Amino acid sequence: MKKLLTFLFLIMFLLCGCTSDKAGILFNRYPITEQTIYNHTKTFPVGARIYYVVLMPKKVESRYLFIQVVQKDNEYGMLGYNLIWSKDVRLKDEEVNYYTDYLVLNRKGHYVMQVYSKDNPHKVLAESQFFVGM
Repeated sequence: MKKLLTFLFLIMFLLCGCTSDKAGILFNRYPITEQTIYNHTKTFPVGARIYYVVLMPKKVESRYLFIQVVQKDNEYGMLGYNLIWSKDVRLKDEEVNYYTDYLVLNRKGHYVMQVYSKDNPHKVLAESQFFVGM
């Protein structure tokens, strides 16, 4: 019994104790610099610039990203999705682990930004939600 518990604890430690670094997205109302990166927010007024940075702990081998913004639409009592904006990006030499840009949305609502890599375009590299006009 003691060996079984030790074995289960060891397996649990090996399988559950590992954490991998994941990519992430931060949004800001101001251009992203070293001083403003800690002032991130997820709510924005309609028509304002939404600055974002995609942080990638692992280098993307193909150096291409696909970025999509999807709006969650709930007008009819059912949750639907509308593709609002998309962009293909080629990372520069100095942008191997991050990409920063901005976008402007003129409709209020609940949005989701998804980032894919050309290495594996079926798997979401990073995903984050934000709100406009709320």
